[in-house]
Amino acid sequence: MSTGPRGRRTRRAAGAPRWRDLAELVRLPAALTVPGDTLAGAAAAGWPLGRRTYALPLASACLYWAGMALNDYADRELDAVERPERPIPSGRVRPGEALALAVGLTTAGVAVAGAVGGRRSAGTATALAAAVWSYDLFLKATPLGPPGMAATRALDVLLGAGPRPRAAALPAAALAVHTLGVTTLSRGEVHGGSRATAGAALAGTAAAALLAAAPAGRTTAVGAAGHPAPGPGAAGRPGRPPVRWATGASARRTASARGPGGSVPVPAPAPRRTAGPGAHREPVRTPASALCGTGHRGDAVAAGAAALLAARFVFAVGRAQARAARDLRAASVRSATGAGIHGMIPLQAALIARTGSLPPAAALLAMTPVVTAASKVVSPT
Repeated sequence: MSTGPRGRRTRRAAGAPRWRDLAELVRLPAALTVPGDTLAGAAAAGWPLGRRTYALPLASACLYWAGMALNDYADRELDAVERPERPIPSGRVRPGEALALAVGLTTAGVAVAGAVGGRRSAGTATALAAAVWSYDLFLKATPLGPPGMAATRALDVLLGAGPRPRAAALPAAALAVHTLGVTTLSRGEVHGGSRATAGAALAGTAAAALLAAAPAGRTTAVGAAGHPAPGPGAAGRPGRPPVRWATGASARRTASARGPGGSVPVPAPAPRRTAGPGAHREPVRTPASALCGTGHRGDAVAAGAAALLAARFVFAVGRAQARAARDLRAASVRSATGAGIHGMIPLQAALIARTGSLPPAAALLAMTPVVTAASKVVSPT
């Protein structure tokens, strides 16, 4: 027996394992909805960290669990009134234990990010950790709460982009918009929602789906060294770089070295990287996306897969949010919030697929039934 808030005496459930209490505290299954953040950022940026990218979801999960533990620590007095069954007010987890767990998981998340991606990734993870702690301790009950939560999701996407954060702007925006709507709607989980918040969540879902289904543009295959793979030459010979015909001053310079003659074939120069207005940078496709092929056919496959996944996301999440708009009771809002959290996975998969990286998108989507089954054991909200 232990004494809970306001003198209420509580008892740990007989035979309940300790891990179950901690799993409920950090919403263990819900962390499966965050690996796609860093993968979406990495796909948009051309997988700059290579295979090391696949270790970044562990950093994201640690920071997510830290945020959940800190959330319950900060809300322990409010939960004693509104959610007395939660681990801290029920006496199953002490406040000091929750805070220590949050500190440990935050440290682990930043350390993993630094080990995988160096100083830049460690810096992004530190910014993400600061955003998580600011939300839980200061912003959550204010009008800045939903934007603060959206910022954490965007930073998680940028974590995967490594040294190319600007390339991940679109997936960061899509996931941030969806998170903004879900967080706004979740404020009615205890006392019921409103049609305005449900409508805002629906609008966010639609906007995120449109961003995820937007074409990513032409892609090019890359070789093992990260350079464009050689394609057919002017005469159709495999393995030769593309050729352009030089004229004018460049031709005269080349001719002076090779003897008299007219225009001479020279290898096409690598495209210059420009940062001025209107500059265009084509995304780079990695071997992980070879299933799509290259050129217009590969673009069509990627666009079709992204559109299908975005439609699945809208159907699953939008249906629950529309139900919450009709039925404003707390139970309906909680159901819509849970659907919004689970809906992160098909949205992330769509954002990955649009870049042509279909195998990672398919692997991520395969996690959906696991998350659904696990959520029946431990609630994600």
